[in-house]
Amino acid sequence: MPDEIILGIDPGSHATGYGLIRACGGRLVYLESGVIRITDAGDLPARLRRLYETLSGILQVSRPDVCAVEDVFCAVNPRSALLLGHARGAAILALAQADIPVFTYSPSSVKRAVVGVGRAEKSQVQHMIRLLLALPKSPPRDASDALALAVCHANNSRFHQISAMAKNIETSQAVLRP
Repeated sequence: MPDEIILGIDPGSHATGYGLIRACGGRLVYLESGVIRITDAGDLPARLRRLYETLSGILQVSRPDVCAVEDVFCAVNPRSALLLGHARGAAILALAQADIPVFTYSPSSVKRAVVGVGRAEKSQVQHMIRLLLALPKSPPRDASDALALAVCHANNSRFHQISAMAKNIETSQAVLRP
């Protein structure tokens, strides 16, 4: 299986986490992570512009092969969900303009892929990301969530590649049978 650079993005209207990993066969290698803080950028349009421009710069430097973004979920507060959707849209626009394929994952599927439990606590996700990527300390929560998205995609991608290989083997065997 070829190496793949995966960017995870955990969008937010005040802070957006990002995390880059390289999937090398069965290994995951940490490359970079951080948090884009946009609270001081002014009103919503200015914050979204800063998010878009900052992500565009990260994409130009890191050149990921794919990106995993957290899927929309139903929040208790409709206004919060709407603001999150705006930030998610700005991130996806930056990815689309850079021609980077986008995959979305629900929060529970990310937690299940990283911790093994769909209702895991944020602290458990941070701890597992530290262990899985052999980091000296846990990254900030938003960056950790973004790295968890990238790890989730790597695991999901590996599963689909193995499934496709198994299907090809079955098809080849069926053709060879008399």
